[in-house]
Amino acid sequence: MNPLNPKKLLLPKWTAVTPVAKQKHFLVSRVIEPELPTDAIDRVEIEAVFSKATQVIPWRELQDDKVWRH
Repeated sequence: MNPLNPKKLLLPKWTAVTPVAKQKHFLVSRVIEPELPTDAIDRVEIEAVFSKATQVIPWRELQDDKVWRH
């Protein structure tokens, strides 16, 4: 597992182990803040470098070495 700090997630580049629809390289474009300031950060928005398509994923998913490489 990749050690990650949710407060330092913005803009790092990630590579999908299994590309889907020619989308392999991504960067974290936005950290989605929780509704309550006391809640922990749960989700991030990633953007495909090639197509600029975005998707929202749980930030902890980036720790899975079988899905993502840093």
